[in-house]
Amino acid sequence: MDPSGNDASSSASAQTGGVVYVQGIPTTKTRLTLAGKLSVSPMAIGTWAWGDSTWGYKPEMLDDIKATWDALQDESVGINFFDTAEVYGKGESERIIGGFLEKQKKDEGYTKATAPIIATKFIPFPWKLSYPGCLLSALKGSMERLGVDVVDLYQIHGPIHLRSIEVVADALAEAVKQGLVKTVGVSNYSTDQMVRMHTRLASHGIQLASNQVEFSLLRRYPETTGLIAKCHELGVAVLAYSPLGMGRLSGKYSASNPPPSGRWFSDYPMEKLAPLLAAMEKISKERNVPMTAGKLNILFIY
Repeated sequence: MDPSGNDASSSASAQTGGVVYVQGIPTTKTRLTLAGKLSVSPMAIGTWAWGDSTWGYKPEMLDDIKATWDALQDESVGINFFDTAEVYGKGESERIIGGFLEKQKKDEGYTKATAPIIATKFIPFPWKLSYPGCLLSALKGSMERLGVDVVDLYQIHGPIHLRSIEVVADALAEAVKQGLVKTVGVSNYSTDQMVRMHTRLASHGIQLASNQVEFSLLRRYPETTGLIAKCHELGVAVLAYSPLGMGRLSGKYSASNPPPSGRWFSDYPMEKLAPLLAAMEKISKERNVPMTAGKLNILFIY
């Protein structure tokens, strides 16, 4: 987002590799182009909590999740991008989304052009050594759970693999060549790791679409280390996860009402955040917008 306040609904500029960055304030009609192939809303819905007991999920919550999914399908909302992973709920998050997609395909007026964009992730545990086989096998498992014949964005969940980045990149390239995925990305990769992945994929004629990293007002590491600048240089989209510091920046919590235990991202004591929250509350009241809107909009500056 350009802090000048310009409308971003029809203004964008192409960067080197394929992502088109927004110039101006995103609207419900704004779309970003990833790797020259995917047209996505500038905000994605993370679905880690869907089906995962880590966040207190219980089967009786499914109706509420379905209601949320249905509400987000309304064109006026402007969000068409959902992010999941094979490890979320041991595949349950993917199964839940797959069930929603199956029902949606039966709706009158459904077309592939209006279908949600689904991103998922491969977890490269160190004991997974046989590439590309282990990645392709996991990918096909995700596809089965999601009920899709191609994954829109397939990401490496983190640089925890014992095999080299180049070996993992070759496996991603094989997934693209087999027509199983449209675009590929990484998550939690450092600048150097991302550059190596980008370079290797480029040797296959494939653009690295994205790097998903923890980024918020409480964790500006991707900005201060130059990671975001390098992403822009290479045309790699920055996907920010935990943009509200696991609720710490939502205005819901305070020193006297801290977030539940176990929310380890941006795990700062709430009393230390009081000055920041007070400043953001003041800005939000002046602009007549929710505190969450102000904090999320700041991310678009980058």
